[in-house]
Amino acid sequence: MTGRTGRFHGVGVGPGDPELMTLKAARLISAADVVAYHCGPGKDSNARRIAAGLIPAGAVQERLVYPVTTGAADHPGGYEGALADFYEESAARLAAHLDAGRDVVLLSEGDPLFYGSYMYMHDRLADRYETGIVPGVPAFAAAAATAAAPLARQTDVLTVLSGTLPEPELARRLADTDAAVVMKLGRTFPAVRRALAAAGRLDHAVYVERASMEGGRRLPAAEVDPDTVPYFSLVLVTGDSRNGTRSRDGATAPGSAAAPGEAPRPARPAAELLVVGLGPGPGHWLTPEAGEALAGVDHVVGYGPYVARVPQRPGLTRHASGNTVELDRARHALDLAARGERVAVVSGGDAGIFGMATAVFEAAEDPRYRDVSVRVVPGVSAVQAVAARAGAPVGGDFAVMSLSDRLKPWKVVEHRLRAVADADLALALYNPASRSRTEQIATARRVLLEHRDPDTVVVVGRDVGRDGESLEVTTLAGLDPAAVDMRCLLIVGASGTRVSPSGRVWTPRWVKP
Repeated sequence: MTGRTGRFHGVGVGPGDPELMTLKAARLISAADVVAYHCGPGKDSNARRIAAGLIPAGAVQERLVYPVTTGAADHPGGYEGALADFYEESAARLAAHLDAGRDVVLLSEGDPLFYGSYMYMHDRLADRYETGIVPGVPAFAAAAATAAAPLARQTDVLTVLSGTLPEPELARRLADTDAAVVMKLGRTFPAVRRALAAAGRLDHAVYVERASMEGGRRLPAAEVDPDTVPYFSLVLVTGDSRNGTRSRDGATAPGSAAAPGEAPRPARPAAELLVVGLGPGPGHWLTPEAGEALAGVDHVVGYGPYVARVPQRPGLTRHASGNTVELDRARHALDLAARGERVAVVSGGDAGIFGMATAVFEAAEDPRYRDVSVRVVPGVSAVQAVAARAGAPVGGDFAVMSLSDRLKPWKVVEHRLRAVADADLALALYNPASRSRTEQIATARRVLLEHRDPDTVVVVGRDVGRDGESLEVTTLAGLDPAAVDMRCLLIVGASGTRVSPSGRVWTPRWVKP
């Protein structure tokens, strides 16, 4: 032992051309006691190839060979388990050198902190040893230079995506950004090209292979033979301010003339704005009418998570916004419709139940929109979904309320709660709580208990129809307000609501005199 531990360096060596390494990277490699690098089974390390001329003759070279490079593995923990063990073993090998006082340089192709294997060693060693990181030129920067394709200008947003994303998700993200880099191609390329086409970005996509290396090539992504695509390749989508395809609010440029060689587009109908209910979540709860409506529009406007549920396709432009700008969103949609665009405003559940329909009608009172007709396409509501999961708790007369006091005073909410309780109606409660509204559900429970039996049946549905769905049947007395959040919908039964021996909740249609 030397009495000191070695220093650990993560060194980016750039995308392939040794001349693209930084001076600092070259200095550290030339002085290293140990040079480590990752590689696949039976393959050379590209990072080592780049730095080969700088590695000292007396340096120890640690070749860290991946046990697997695809998703299949003969390991009890599968592919992830095999890699986890590999990273632990590799870290132990490097730690032995560091404990012996040797400085270790771990080579990383491109940049160490950008899709680099270095990061897994950093996670295991950086808190134990003095560590330095040398950035490197990432592959997409070299690819942009190779293609002479300026990626982003002015306020363009650049998004870096992995080609391993599910195809619909990749298409959605490509459509929602101005400029993009799609990495990790190889076998994923056919799906990537389909996603580019669906997002309307294929015409501006450039394929670059082995950027800055010998044998590199570039060509339009639409012309690439998928069978020839290696892992060391990526796709660049140049920014919209360069292509002139969209304005900064995401709308297509004015006018809807057909592109050269494209069939003429049908004439626009009279100005119409659709307001579409998407249902509570699962695709199979989207009604055929809603699906047909969405298939016929060129613009979808809505709250971000709802817009994300609309599959991307060629010609569709998405306009996502935050959760408390309903009127601004409605006006934007009406402006598009007034210009003759085919537009749908989307809402979760049913658009007419605490959804965007009322905001659209409110905004449409402006004389500017007198020539825009509004058509509401119904959707499966959250109360229907929760009720169906529980049984038939709203099988008799019932009321629906929102506990949000953002648009009405709480005293109005409380007055209506008492009125519903006095009328002995089953009650569906939307928006029971949020990060900024934590007391309303507790207050509502207290108010209802002043009028209802403590054993009144309560159904709490959380994320019904989505991952993590849960359904709890409890009572007013047993309801825990702290366990209720914005993802919940509550149904408070009437006096006659009962629970069957099988646990199903139902409210009789009849009421005893």
